[in-house]
Amino acid sequence: MELRGLGKTGFEVSALGFGAAPVGFLETDRREVAEILGGLLDRGINLIDTAASYRGSEEAIGATVGHRRDDYVLVSKCGQSFDDIEGAAWTPAVIAPTVERSLRRLGTDHIDVVLLHSCDLETLKRGEALGALVKARDAGKTRFVGYSGDNEAAVHAAGLDEVAVIETSVSICDQANIDAVLPEAKRNDIGVLAKRPIANAAWKAASEQRGIYVNYAKTYAERLAGMAIAPADLGFPGEVGAAWSEIALRFTLSQPGVTTAIVGTTKVSNVEHNFEALSKGPLADNIVADLRQAFRRAEAAAGEPWPGLT
Repeated sequence: MELRGLGKTGFEVSALGFGAAPVGFLETDRREVAEILGGLLDRGINLIDTAASYRGSEEAIGATVGHRRDDYVLVSKCGQSFDDIEGAAWTPAVIAPTVERSLRRLGTDHIDVVLLHSCDLETLKRGEALGALVKARDAGKTRFVGYSGDNEAAVHAAGLDEVAVIETSVSICDQANIDAVLPEAKRNDIGVLAKRPIANAAWKAASEQRGIYVNYAKTYAERLAGMAIAPADLGFPGEVGAAWSEIALRFTLSQPGVTTAIVGTTKVSNVEHNFEALSKGPLADNIVADLRQAFRRAEAAAGEPWPGLT
């Protein structure tokens, strides 16, 4: 498994990471979660991404691989308000107890990275929310802090001294952050986790879409249709779905500045497909260029910008 430096954190993390939202929201059987996570760790995938708002996800991680805590870099996110925690969103009153709750759920005494979970630019600029995470870091509850989000807010976050990691959307159908966020992150030695790197399988028919991110899939499907490009055009013959899945993951991991692509799944078979794609390395420069050009052309035809989907 290829390892990449996660910016100024000093962590060496796998190019492929695991997004743990689906195993929580979809109420995956704990035995299946144990099989998926244990298998990933055994294969060298050492970054697990979750969030306080991913119902059941933190608990599932703690219950199944908490005993292997030294084997992975753990990322969680916080900031929203919750029914069982008093306090308004993005305030220290809610952030501090949310971090404490995440520690209990995950069965650990520290989280490696905690990110603000997609607050807007104005909230980020006020500094109160990030300050609460810095306080948690200084208390040893997390080692590093950062921001999960897109567009102007992510660019701003990448320029803040306290931010060590950014999680942002990067895919064949979500390219705005490639030009806006990645260069700023690279200048400031920020580790970048690419979320939704396979664009929620935008090539699938709407009737085939399942899970928690159907709305994202709809937008991505519209964008991909507008791009008017097919795997065969890029030199990938064969079954379209399998080809797009490989192209999408390799495209994201080909972008300079991306550390890890976070892929969530509840199926071991999907994990195997991702490993196979990863083994083929980055896409050729001309294929990346063709996909970037197709995106720009379709965006221009749409008559409005296609921002990163938060």
